[in-house]
Amino acid sequence: MPGEAQVFRLPMSGPDDVSGIASLITDGSLDPTQIIAILGKTEGNGCVNDFTRGYATQSLRAMLARYLGEAQIARIPLVMSGGTEGGLSPHWIVLSRTEGTGSVQSETEAPALAMAGVITRPLDPREIGRSEQAELVRTAVLEAMTAADISGPDDVHFVQIKCPLLTSRRANSAVGDVATDNMLKSMGLSRGASALGVALALGEVETITDAQIGTDMSLWSSRASCSAGIELMACEIIVLGLSRQWSGPLRIGHDVMRDAIDAPAIAGLLAQAAPGTGLQQAQASLIAVLAKAEASGSGQIRGKRHTMLEDSDISSTRHARGFVGGLLAGLIGHTELFVSGGAEHQGPDGGGPVAIIYTSLKGTDA
Repeated sequence: MPGEAQVFRLPMSGPDDVSGIASLITDGSLDPTQIIAILGKTEGNGCVNDFTRGYATQSLRAMLARYLGEAQIARIPLVMSGGTEGGLSPHWIVLSRTEGTGSVQSETEAPALAMAGVITRPLDPREIGRSEQAELVRTAVLEAMTAADISGPDDVHFVQIKCPLLTSRRANSAVGDVATDNMLKSMGLSRGASALGVALALGEVETITDAQIGTDMSLWSSRASCSAGIELMACEIIVLGLSRQWSGPLRIGHDVMRDAIDAPAIAGLLAQAAPGTGLQQAQASLIAVLAKAEASGSGQIRGKRHTMLEDSDISSTRHARGFVGGLLAGLIGHTELFVSGGAEHQGPDGGGPVAIIYTSLKGTDA
């Protein structure tokens, strides 16, 4: 029986605040057995030592244990993205499904939001940031597409991934060499390998080598969003797309920001979600906004110099999150935005993919 997607966006007062999700379960709005994934935007630094991600994951697992067994919880991707620089607001995005209408969308009806989550096996430290990781992700994305009844790559609009990074302990425990001895650099390599795995699955690139990961930025995915963390060793993968096997009013659209100030790309998505509305007037239709951000490697934005790469005090990923978050908030009209920093192989240099989940108003579907 086809399902109907549910998406809840909830504020958090801190990484341990799971009260909003618990309330949905208590009042019957959310069936914990039907949770597909939970995303969290936490207020840490988003770097190697950002323990807000692990704290949030631990808090979620403790709350879910009241309703689900350990094996059930282990199958749910819990994707925590650290860093709410600038005015970004910490929040949760809960993805779940209900039984839906019981009928497949007809050819005259627009396809509905479809989604599935897959968790890979744990990576060996030697695989992090290398082609083995990309291949593992490629296989998992294809598996998730099948599970979500998404017919092909063109119907995939966003792939959200949480992937592991290297720590000194993990690197020292490896039997053989690892991709890098720089733990911060390992975050970028892991994000990049995951993104290229998405690109392989969606036919955006044909082959990759270890040497191309983190170096050949001409290779990128238009729909991958990858975040690395210390709190896991597997890759947790969520595929979001459209399918006539699903029902309901929820839709998803995506585009690629060509640089950090590509407001027209966002405006086009807002026009798709809420045709005819003005600036900051589409909020009623918008459920969630997911975006990537990074400082361009050229050190310039449209020919003008930026200093994000030259700040010795604050990582450029933190600058980029706050910068792009401000642009999105100004267009959308609120600050609960899932902006993830570090866009290696995720969109063009200095830009990145963005997706909007929205409620379709009857008669507005293309």
